[in-house]
Amino acid sequence: MIFACKNCGGNSLYDPEHQKMHCPYCDGMDSEEERKAETMSVCPSCGAPLEVGEVDIARKCANCGNYNIFEERITGEYRPHLILPFVMGREKIKEILQQEFGKKVFLPDSFLSETKLQTIEGIYVPFWLYDLDADMDYEGKGTQVRVWTAGEMEYTETSYFNVSRQMKIQFTKIPVDASLKMEDGIMDLMEPYQYDALSEFKEKYLSGFMGEIYSQNGEELEGRAASKAELDTENLLHNSIQGYQSITPVRKEFHTETKSKDYALMPVWKYDYGYRGKTYPFHINGQTGKIVGDTPISYGKMSAYSLTVFLGTMALIRLVFSILEVL
Repeated sequence: MIFACKNCGGNSLYDPEHQKMHCPYCDGMDSEEERKAETMSVCPSCGAPLEVGEVDIARKCANCGNYNIFEERITGEYRPHLILPFVMGREKIKEILQQEFGKKVFLPDSFLSETKLQTIEGIYVPFWLYDLDADMDYEGKGTQVRVWTAGEMEYTETSYFNVSRQMKIQFTKIPVDASLKMEDGIMDLMEPYQYDALSEFKEKYLSGFMGEIYSQNGEELEGRAASKAELDTENLLHNSIQGYQSITPVRKEFHTETKSKDYALMPVWKYDYGYRGKTYPFHINGQTGKIVGDTPISYGKMSAYSLTVFLGTMALIRLVFSILEVL
């Protein structure tokens, strides 16, 4: 399936900035109509074969550049319940990268070149969003220490207290990525998303982007959701216990009950930068612009900078000695 423009027949794409469908060929807005494909392996626009991965739900045709949506993979149990549409388009992401890395002295020159930045792709990553109830029953020992001096003697008094907390917390929309292609740690760093912008899934949001179905079902990932809830609960517990010099846990029981879970697609821009035989992946939150990635270093630039500093220092030393000789 593609979304063809009614006016010119071009590939209409979802425009994140305007939150509308846009034809880049005739500049038409909301002029799209669905064009079905007879088979998932052939592009309905140009007839070229498509290389479709096992989990792909949307892919760009390498021949004509049109974005194809594989409707067979977004039906039944694999139809997303929700989607967080892209808010930032490719040009905005380029600006963000320029602002973030433009002043990095040792960054390779090609990192921010237009040719490299054109390879940035938007990807809808599958997530499970969990609503769950959490209970924590906690007991610990707290101490308060008082020190005072009387005459020549210093006294220390340690008081011990029983500390107990019973916490009941309702969590909504705990995100857990369900992609095996994306590293869990990186996807966790993509957070937070603003979940009030979640929408009912519609195929048009995929037009112009890559996407994949979930590789792990909701039951498999409940443990990760519970772990996130436990970490947040422990932070709340810590904040609720004040005024003690030390706290020693004695007993802690934590339980969760999943109330509901939704299959959702979340927006991520991906920039794979190759430098000296190594790939440096960058992931950018398609809603907030948050960047996750390690920058490469141009050792040629670093050497040149070090040489410049060295020569400048030597010149300054010679100048100082010349002035001293005159004096």
